[in-house]
Amino acid sequence: MIRVITYIDGFNLYFGMTKKRKDTKWLDLQKLSANLLKPDQVLVKTKYFTSRISGQNVNKAKRQLTYLEALEEIGVEIIYGRYENRSTTCQYCKRETPKPSEKMTDVNIATQILMDAMQDRFDKAILISGDSDLIPPINCMHANFPNKSIVVAFPPNRHNSSMEAAAKGSFMIGERKLIKSLLPETITKKDGFILEKPQGW
Repeated sequence: MIRVITYIDGFNLYFGMTKKRKDTKWLDLQKLSANLLKPDQVLVKTKYFTSRISGQNVNKAKRQLTYLEALEEIGVEIIYGRYENRSTTCQYCKRETPKPSEKMTDVNIATQILMDAMQDRFDKAILISGDSDLIPPINCMHANFPNKSIVVAFPPNRHNSSMEAAAKGSFMIGERKLIKSLLPETITKKDGFILEKPQGW
């Protein structure tokens, strides 16, 4: 069997899939990863790259925390970057507007892919992202590990032709795959605490 690890660019997936389908936020990333595999492939690990949101609505942060707890409970490995609150100035009225941004995700993904390749943890990597900043690590991995490959799974509305050219295979994640990969309404943790799908999700 071909060993597969999925590397999921959290914010890229989130904004891609929720552009048209707001009802896909409560997504089971283990199930989604498994649903992307071919019959001769086995899922070794699902790695999710994100940042804890800060300086935003308290309820939004609470919903994210609930989701992250749910992912950890089902065995997803979460690698955190950091969230920075910056501001932009309107060139017309000179008013400053908060503009939060996520940092370190690209570096974390690149590091994990190359580290896992060096330690021979996968035969094929499925990279769920449409961020062209990840082209250099794709090229580096293929150049140094010719027996391994990276396939890019584009989130909805996130296709990137440059990434498609760099990868050894690519496809779009369709809405049906997302709908088939949702978490149950409630998840009972090992300590008995029940996580509930946030309202509006």
